[in-house]
Amino acid sequence: MSELLDIAKRMDDLRCCIIIPTYNNYKTLKRVIDGVLKFTNNIIIINDGSTDTTSTILSEYKELDQIHLRKNQGKGNALRLGFKKATELGFEYAITIDSDGQHYPDDIPLFIDELEESVNKNLLLIGSRDLNAKGMPKKNSFANKFSNFWFWAETGHKLQDTQSGFRLYPVKELSKMKFYTTKFEFEIEVIVKASWKGIEVKSIPIRVLYDPSERVSHYRPFKDFVRISLVNTWLLIIALLYIKPRDFFRKYKQKGFKRFLREDLLGSTDSNLKKSLSIALGIFIGLTPLWGLHSILSIFLAVAFKLNKVISFAFSNISFPLFIPFIIYGSLKIGGFILGHKVSFQLHQIDSDFDITAHLLQYIIGSFILATCLSILFGLLGYIILSLTSKNKILIKNG
Repeated sequence: MSELLDIAKRMDDLRCCIIIPTYNNYKTLKRVIDGVLKFTNNIIIINDGSTDTTSTILSEYKELDQIHLRKNQGKGNALRLGFKKATELGFEYAITIDSDGQHYPDDIPLFIDELEESVNKNLLLIGSRDLNAKGMPKKNSFANKFSNFWFWAETGHKLQDTQSGFRLYPVKELSKMKFYTTKFEFEIEVIVKASWKGIEVKSIPIRVLYDPSERVSHYRPFKDFVRISLVNTWLLIIALLYIKPRDFFRKYKQKGFKRFLREDLLGSTDSNLKKSLSIALGIFIGLTPLWGLHSILSIFLAVAFKLNKVISFAFSNISFPLFIPFIIYGSLKIGGFILGHKVSFQLHQIDSDFDITAHLLQYIIGSFILATCLSILFGLLGYIILSLTSKNKILIKNG
């Protein structure tokens, strides 16, 4: 009993409440609420238009904060209403737990322990389930891995379980952000945007119970998968066009040119192989016909392949105005050779009025071949020069 009182006090000190969204989970709802009540009375329940006996069950808990919706509007909407209510009541954190019985309320202290021990209190915790647990549907494991990949692509950070509903949210920080989704996809939108805002999104291990005789899932495989995929596509576009370039330039501004050059461009901790591969990637992207996307693609692919982002970005700018006529002419010559077409113009004829669309296929084929060849050449030269430089540094140091 003293341990339970201790958790309750610690939750009060942290200004942390519990949010339970529910929709037609009458078989497990009471058990979940009673399990949470062992730790705290600061509970907000959102009845998302249930048509079973949920309202009757909740009438037994009149002392708890409740929001009743006439029609089902989606889990995301229920969570957003819960966050708003928690903020109005003065809470800074909220732990969300599903009402379908898959989560153990006894794992609530795990979130409190992690929050207290963390130096960074600007934290969002996700309970990571054992996806190999008994009774766990195989489709859930696949969907979770797919979702984990999207999160990594959008933020550059890895999580073990992006679909778990057992979470701790910094609701005070979230109240400053804008969200647009209202269904299951909200749980993806919120963690991605939280990460973009500098909130640390972290996994902690929890237990999970899958009882087919009790658990009712409202996830619609086709509709919800399509909605989640559309949201992830939208978030990825934002990440590529705005978030990643923004973070890149913020880092540059924060460090200043000399430190940025030393730590990021020269990448003193990176191996020579990693640096030379970053050069090759930048050259390849910079010579492709993907005009306007070179910088974004070089940064994104460098992150994807764990290469030096700054080196890749720097060398992707090989297509600056002075070199463009040479790049176009060389691409057209190579493309013409491959397709058996003769190039009937000279280098000096390639200017701002040159109609490249008349030779588009020839240019595209030639540019990719040129990009491949020069990326290999520059990568090898970079590796040789970096290796020689490293050896000279060692000789001078041991001199």
